[in-house]
Amino acid sequence: MSDDNSDPKKGAGDKILAMRANWSFDGDTPDHFVAHLRRSVPLYDLGHELTCQLSDFFVHSGSTCYEIGVSTGELIRRLADHNAHKPNVRWVGMDSVEAMVARAREHTAGYGNIDLLVDDATTFEFAKTDFFVSYYCVQFIPPRLRQPLFDKIYESLNWGGALVLFEKVRAPDARFQDISVALYDDFKRGQGFDDSEILAKTRSLRGVLEPYTTEANREYLTRAGFRDIVSVMKYVCFEGFLAIK
Repeated sequence: MSDDNSDPKKGAGDKILAMRANWSFDGDTPDHFVAHLRRSVPLYDLGHELTCQLSDFFVHSGSTCYEIGVSTGELIRRLADHNAHKPNVRWVGMDSVEAMVARAREHTAGYGNIDLLVDDATTFEFAKTDFFVSYYCVQFIPPRLRQPLFDKIYESLNWGGALVLFEKVRAPDARFQDISVALYDDFKRGQGFDDSEILAKTRSLRGVLEPYTTEANREYLTRAGFRDIVSVMKYVCFEGFLAIK
């Protein structure tokens, strides 16, 4: 009997190979990552624009600001440009994947106020800061490490500082989850992915991408100490949160 599980490598689209239950951001993935995200994540660029607009309220002259999961540097460069009129703002981006950081360094070459680190946010010691952003990153961090990370983010923020958090989210019950998955699959087909690419990507993310519900994400933030939390963007199973200390 034929079983396509016998071939562990399937294309996820955009020249990205996807290993079953072993999605990787390494290898050639950075070469095609942004194009893939723009086809895969609804409102991807609009979320970047919104994050920049939100930064207006929290980034001040002399602020140190962090992006967790900098990937190829698209967002941190845009944030630096958006806030370029404010003196002495320092942007620190980190990613655990060296190939991603290498591409981000190319993308931000010439920006003296952007520091890019190959590092793990769950063990990194943050300086006091006014602004954190994590754009679809925490969903890839093992669940056992997420609460300590949110705790550390909260403690590192100055009073009045903020975290902008974008995450893929699960629906609150099985019926809504079925609807959510169906709508998202339709979205991807509309972006030109075929069913084999959609299936390959889904299989590759098993045990790697662990989204939580909106309420569970709020509970993480509340346990960390945040009390002022609002949803700033939502498209089916993709959501942006603003949490202020």
